[in-house]
Amino acid sequence: MSPVTLTHDELEAMLDRAAKRGATQALAAIGLHDENAAIDVREMRSLLEAWRDTRRSIWNTSIKLLTVAILTFISGAVWMTINKG
Repeated sequence: MSPVTLTHDELEAMLDRAAKRGATQALAAIGLHDENAAIDVREMRSLLEAWRDTRRSIWNTSIKLLTVAILTFISGAVWMTINKG
């Protein structure tokens, strides 16, 4: 068998075709191969952003709730101390 020689341009073209074929197969494997793929990706991004916003909101609400609970406890302790005296 004789060795195969390729020019730089031929190698680039072959690699480009292989990359496109691989990308097409990968997208098909996850169901993003049709004309609705762009819409699906936008919806997924939107859902991910909504999840991040929700998580951030829950974290902020938890911190506020903890702060209010601590301040309520301190206020109650001060109130009880003042009423004793």
